[in-house]
Amino acid sequence: MLDLSVIILTYNEEPHIKRCLDNVAPIAREIFIIDSYSTDSTIGIARQYPNVRVLQHKWENNHARQFNWGLDNAPVSGEWILRLDADEYLLPELIEEIKRKLPSVPGSVSGISFNRRHIFMDKWMRRGIYPVTLLRLFRRGKGRCEERLMDEHIQVSDGDVIQFDNDFCDHNLNNLSWFCHKHVNYAVREAADLLDMEIGLTGAAAGDDSRIINPQASSKRKKKHRYARQPLFWRSLAYFIYRYVVKGAFLEGKEGFLFTFMQGWWYRTLVDAKVLEIKRACGSDPVKVRGYLETVYGVKI
Repeated sequence: MLDLSVIILTYNEEPHIKRCLDNVAPIAREIFIIDSYSTDSTIGIARQYPNVRVLQHKWENNHARQFNWGLDNAPVSGEWILRLDADEYLLPELIEEIKRKLPSVPGSVSGISFNRRHIFMDKWMRRGIYPVTLLRLFRRGKGRCEERLMDEHIQVSDGDVIQFDNDFCDHNLNNLSWFCHKHVNYAVREAADLLDMEIGLTGAAAGDDSRIINPQASSKRKKKHRYARQPLFWRSLAYFIYRYVVKGAFLEGKEGFLFTFMQGWWYRTLVDAKVLEIKRACGSDPVKVRGYLETVYGVKI
């Protein structure tokens, strides 16, 4: 067993939690479930595993805040911490790579990135978005999640970040209605994130240069700042064309079209509609925008 602690955020993850825990429980010293008071069988399933401990904390509509609460309150003892979502799992090749390499990682390394595969309608989206590289494994005391509403990444305070060769998967088992509702909820936070870049709601969207995220995430963050300066609605169409045509998602068949349309064009258009709505109500006044987001959508900045 590795000197590894795992933190998983949950809320009503009954379809996924057993698959996730079966995947990582054999290699982890301890697993902490940070649950937002699930009403299904999530907690009962999790408590069947001897190395799992459940902590409950009220959801504040912010993944970063919830994860950092787990870091601050879970009695983590492992040298390494793995962040994993309940609908994610490590491929067998990545598990073997972690088991082989982690014990001998140099002390100068504080973070390790993996490539994520999106599995949509049970099909790997090989083209259009892959690979997404995320820093998910970090030394205890060296990492923290960025305080952002969306597109939050693990940052390390010092040391090197390296990348392992193999992948983990994002494979949600819920239906398309659930997928769409999730993105409706994401759209408000994504709109707030873009408005933060444009008019400075918090200043946090510019990032903290004293802390380190992986190179791909840093590059994508710069592109997102450029995206935020482009005209509403035109940018969502351009993003769809880039992923579907230039990045080749059209080669993934019906699933590739649906994933790129819904997660790209439709979702990004919805985000722009929210931006337009908020600006019509508040103009470009950061104080009014923050008040509107909290009053109308329950998003506290």
